[in-house]
Amino acid sequence: MNRMRINKIYVAATSQHVGKTTSTLGLVHSLRERGLDVGYCKPVGQQYIEVGPSRADKDAMLFADSMGFELVPELHSPVILGQGATTAYLDNPAGYNYATRILKASRILQKNYDIVVYEGTGHPGVGSVVNLSNDHVAQMLGAGLIMIVEAGIGNTIDRLYLNLSVFEQQKVPILGVIINKAVPSKIDKIRHYVGKVLTEKGIPLLGVLPYEEELGLPVMYTICQTLNGQGMYNEDMLDNKVRGIIAGSLIDMSEIRNFQNQLLVVSVNRLAEALRKLQEAARMIEAVESPLSGIILTGRGDLTEDQIEYINQHRIPVIRVKLDTYEAVIKISRIEVKINTRTPWKVKKAVELFREHVDLSPVLDRL
Repeated sequence: MNRMRINKIYVAATSQHVGKTTSTLGLVHSLRERGLDVGYCKPVGQQYIEVGPSRADKDAMLFADSMGFELVPELHSPVILGQGATTAYLDNPAGYNYATRILKASRILQKNYDIVVYEGTGHPGVGSVVNLSNDHVAQMLGAGLIMIVEAGIGNTIDRLYLNLSVFEQQKVPILGVIINKAVPSKIDKIRHYVGKVLTEKGIPLLGVLPYEEELGLPVMYTICQTLNGQGMYNEDMLDNKVRGIIAGSLIDMSEIRNFQNQLLVVSVNRLAEALRKLQEAARMIEAVESPLSGIILTGRGDLTEDQIEYINQHRIPVIRVKLDTYEAVIKISRIEVKINTRTPWKVKKAVELFREHVDLSPVLDRL
């Protein structure tokens, strides 16, 4: 096994939505807690925001906010593969200097920090159409790899075998593996069996992170964006987290006392009935606060003064959408939740989980 010293860490994942950004947040904060001056870069991004005349990946904005650095797109997010980028590249590969941009950013960052953490994009093959697959970028940077994989045993081992092999072919040093989203009662079993296989390959199992429901909760802002909704009331409360969905016509009085941080999705003509049931349930359990994190309104019509009074009294954000109730519920249920700048409580939780469940000693030994 190559024991070269490492001052660049590339964080990749076996697929999307397994916790790469969550783990990267924990990693950079843990390294900083050890007195290291840590830089960050997202070499290849897809979902971006406008930063002046430039564009930067949304994750780069999150890390700038979390780590307290000024976001400079050409340094922290040098390549954006937005809509149409791949076909444009295939039509004229010579017209793009993607690799040059990444290497220039890396040279500047490496001069200014003890160590730089590079966050990958999607699964290892993402970016291959423009010769910027994760394994190729990690090799080009001369970085060591930390691989993130979703918890399990057989499926996890299979995914690791497939995904680590592409990095091994590029001779990228494997610093370790982090297993994410494990059912707490199965952590020891997963650590034993997956750790056994990794030990045979000479790869450290850095940690097994438990599944944390809080990290998977969307906020009202995300739901509003997903549904292309229009804010009507209390838009300053769009950071409210959402734990569950109530379809307005299906409120079950026997279960409502257990509701908390709920999203009411209801047509205007059924809102009065829904609010009546909620208020009745509140009286039964002597609750002062509303269980609602927000209301998604479908259909046409105006709210009554009593409804507006309830909404404003409890500071409930209300979003109007053009979808019907069923369509809205389906779209909300399919949201893939990511940590962003509107969820600082998720950043804090991610850092705490990493600190508690990940041992970076094998990585620190390579720095």
